[in-house]
Amino acid sequence: MIDQAKDAATVTDILDQAAKGINISIEDGIYLIKQQDPSIRLNIAQAADSLRQKQVGDTVTYVINRNINFTNICEQHCSFCAFRRDADEAGSFWLDNAQIIAKATEAVAIGATEICMQGGLNPQAKINDASLPFYLDLVREIKTNFPQLHLHAFSPQEIQFIAREDGLSYEQVLLALKEAGLGSMPGTAAEVLDDRVRKIICPEKINSATWLEIVSLAHRLGIFTTSTMLSGHIETHQEQIEHLAKLRSLQQTAVANHYPAKITEFIILPFVGQEAPAPIRQRVGRDQPDVAEVLHLTAVARIFLGNWIVNHQPSWVKIGLSGAKQALNCGCNDIGGTLMEEHITSMAGAQGGTNMTVATLRQAIADLHRPDQQRSTEYKYF
Repeated sequence: MIDQAKDAATVTDILDQAAKGINISIEDGIYLIKQQDPSIRLNIAQAADSLRQKQVGDTVTYVINRNINFTNICEQHCSFCAFRRDADEAGSFWLDNAQIIAKATEAVAIGATEICMQGGLNPQAKINDASLPFYLDLVREIKTNFPQLHLHAFSPQEIQFIAREDGLSYEQVLLALKEAGLGSMPGTAAEVLDDRVRKIICPEKINSATWLEIVSLAHRLGIFTTSTMLSGHIETHQEQIEHLAKLRSLQQTAVANHYPAKITEFIILPFVGQEAPAPIRQRVGRDQPDVAEVLHLTAVARIFLGNWIVNHQPSWVKIGLSGAKQALNCGCNDIGGTLMEEHITSMAGAQGGTNMTVATLRQAIADLHRPDQQRSTEYKYF
C-alpha cells in the first residue's frame, strides 16, 4: 500500500507538470508507462483526455480517403510482415496504372480527398532501369486524372529504396516527388526507433537515424509527414518512450528552424500476429493486440508528446472500432479515415475490418457525445 501511494503521488506530480505544458522527461515517461495499478492507469487516461480537450477541444476529426497498396512484392523480409511476397510467389500482386486509377475513381465517387499509397520494395518496379521514374509516373498518373486529390504516399523506407537504386540523394528524390504532385508522406516504417529492436524485427530496413534524417529533410522541403509506432511485440517500455522522445525532438527541430512542414499526427500501430511469420508470433505469444495496453500507451503518448504533436489517431483496423472509440477517451482526437481497403494489416490477421463508411465513423463519434468534423490530410477543416 505504501508503494502504491508513492506511485500515485509521483504520477500525480508528473501529470501536473504535463497539464502545465511542461515537457516531461524520458524517466517520467517510463514511470508512467510502467504503471500497472488500474486506478493509477485510470488517472493517467483521464489526464490524457483532459490534455486532449485542452489542446484540440472535443471535436473528433476524420478523413475520407482510400488506401492503395500497389504491390506486395518486396525485397525485404521483416519478421512481423505477412504482406510481402516474392515476385514468383503465390499471392503476389503488382497493380498497373489502370487498376490504380480505377481505385482512385471509386474513392472520388464517395467524396475522398486523399489517396494513401504505399507498397513493397519491388526491385523490378522501374522505367528505363530506374526506380524514380516509376514512382514519378504513379504520382503523375493520379494527379493528372484527379488533381483535387491529396496524395499521401511513400514511407521513408521507400524514399531510401529509390535513392539507393538510382544513386540519388534523399533530397533529389523528395524534391522530384514533390514537384510531380506528392502532397505528404506517411511516417510508417518507423516500427520502433531503436536499432536493437530493428535488428531483430526488420534487419534489412533503414536504421533509426536514417528514418529520422529523411523525415526531417521532408519537413525542411515542405512535405508534411505523419508519425507512427509499431507497438506490443519485443520492445521494452523504455524503448517505447525513447521512440516518443525522438519524435518529439524531431518536431521541436521543425518548429525551432521554422521548417514549412512538420509532423501532423501520431498513430500507434499495435502488432497483429495471427498470420505473422511463426518465429515472432511464437515469441510474442499473442495473435491480436492487447487493447488495454494499447490504450495505456495511447494515454502516455498524448502526455509525453504534449503540445508538440497534438493530433492523435488510433488504428481501427488493428483494434476495431470499439477499441478506437475507447482510445478517443484516452487522448485521441481523430478517428482516422474510411480507407476503403487495406492489405498490410488485414493479411496479418487483423479483425477490425478494412472499410468504414463516413456514416459509421460519424455514428461512432456520436456515441461518445462528441461533435465530428471532416478534415484534410493536413488537418484543415472542410
